[in-house]
Amino acid sequence: MMERVTLIMDLFEHPQTRLTLETVSRRTGLPRSTAHRILDQLVRLDWLHHTVSGYLLGPRALGLGGREIAHSTLRAAAAPQLLELAVRTRMVVHLAVLDGPEIYYLDKIGGRAAVDIPSRVGGRAIAHCTGLGKAMLAWLSPEEIDARYARVIERRTPRSIGHLDALHREFGIIRRRNGLAVDRGECFPGIACVGLAIRGPDGPVAAISAVGTGDSAVERIAPLVVGAVRSVSEELFGAAGRQPPVPLRPLLPG
Repeated sequence: MMERVTLIMDLFEHPQTRLTLETVSRRTGLPRSTAHRILDQLVRLDWLHHTVSGYLLGPRALGLGGREIAHSTLRAAAAPQLLELAVRTRMVVHLAVLDGPEIYYLDKIGGRAAVDIPSRVGGRAIAHCTGLGKAMLAWLSPEEIDARYARVIERRTPRSIGHLDALHREFGIIRRRNGLAVDRGECFPGIACVGLAIRGPDGPVAAISAVGTGDSAVERIAPLVVGAVRSVSEELFGAAGRQPPVPLRPLLPG
């Protein structure tokens, strides 16, 4: 039994690897019924996660160093685009992932300007108060949002959203913008940003933002952020990671 489990787990070479039952059966040589039974057990034990697009590593596997591997993969795929975005916009650029009620910063690029932005690689911020976090949260189900914010919603500044109904309205606006989220002083006073989630077949995996001072016209550089995210998504997920086109109507502060 352990040999068969090992055969299956060895197929998941990367945190982003997604395999169908047919692929697992073919590559391991196991009968389809046997492969399905083992996969089902691994899902129940949280070693794997089953989605409409196939099986992928679950929280238990990712907890054994897999989370760091996933973060390294994201950073490597995003690094060229982050650098180009920082150069073209002359703004500070972030890469972050969603971690419970917070975002976790994986990268920050911006030269001298980065000193003026109170964020750091390895640091955290309240997710719904940031453009990065809102860009990812907007693609979660309303039920999951309700579960995450069943209690009092923490506010970081007077501009932060503090009510569940307002959060749902904000996420609706973000989805109508094809995922673009704007933050003006909601996390840090005097700081503005525009962010967009990197989305795979099963939802958001990270987000990229460009950050400036409160009076920056961050909406104008939204197409550049979309271009960066599109490139990273396609690098990670191929055709399944293609982003929608940039909205034609101007963005409103949100």
